[in-house]
Amino acid sequence: MLKLFQSIFGDGEKAGRYPESLIEAAIERTVDGTDRRLQALSGYKKRLRPCVVHAIDHVVELVDGMHAPLSAGRTDYGTNPQLRALFASADHMLEVFGHSPALNAFRKKPAERVTALLLAEHTEKKTLGIDMVGDQVQHDVAQVSVNFSGHRLIEPAKNEARTRRQLKRRAFDHLLTLALARITETRGTREELSRQRDLLRRKLGTLQRSGWSLEAQEDTRPEPDTLSAELQSIETELTSLGAASGELQASLDIVVDLLGHTEQQIWSEDLVIYLDRMNIQRDAQAASAQRIALQQLHNARGRHLVALMVSFAPADLPQREDFYSAAARYLA
Repeated sequence: MLKLFQSIFGDGEKAGRYPESLIEAAIERTVDGTDRRLQALSGYKKRLRPCVVHAIDHVVELVDGMHAPLSAGRTDYGTNPQLRALFASADHMLEVFGHSPALNAFRKKPAERVTALLLAEHTEKKTLGIDMVGDQVQHDVAQVSVNFSGHRLIEPAKNEARTRRQLKRRAFDHLLTLALARITETRGTREELSRQRDLLRRKLGTLQRSGWSLEAQEDTRPEPDTLSAELQSIETELTSLGAASGELQASLDIVVDLLGHTEQQIWSEDLVIYLDRMNIQRDAQAASAQRIALQQLHNARGRHLVALMVSFAPADLPQREDFYSAAARYLA
């Protein structure tokens, strides 16, 4: 059974130095996360090992290179330019955090502090606005407005070390979904290959819903048992279809190539912009400009998300209203 919700990472891995148990678990997860039928190929572990170690190296360096968590409480909002750029107000920030499905477990067992990775979409739009040019107010001045939307928290934990460990698992799993997506795109149009492609697409969708991706997911993640049963059903049907050794070899080649070039699949870049209080881009020397230093995650599919690790107290978040209580009050 695919171990969806277990991290293959432990504490304090350093690039290039991993216990054998981690490498073995990563190879097993690579097969489980792409096409389990690869196990039928002779020497598949030997072929996967170098590229899997390379992928682990990249994931560890990627996550360890993320900035330290930023304190994100109500009082922090007024003094931190990153938070002011990302959120319209302190209330908006805490409301976003409070409505995060990822925090449900912490509402049942409150913790003093929670660390999580905040992701948001970053867009820029050319507009015409009002501006001061010298000592004169001018209209229809060309400006660039910066917007951050689609905020969500992932991998919340009671401490930074655990959040980073979970992020390494998620980044490694994201690489596997990229490999699986590429495999599905190479399947032919013959009936039996088309059926395999459809099943692999279903598997990809299920893995993404279970948190193997950086993409936004449904507000309510299905129960682990439900996801595991769905994956097992897909795996059983795939096995019954079988596959020619040439098709499996082609899939293995895809996985080996992708994991061997992980720097081209998912990477991080610094994003430094200068904004005024209205999130309008300014020259660095402008009196109203504030330097906003963020990091941006990219993947080979053209997705890019601003990433900021944050730390906050769950007790500061607004209470989520119970749906049934609200409905009863409305109907009364």
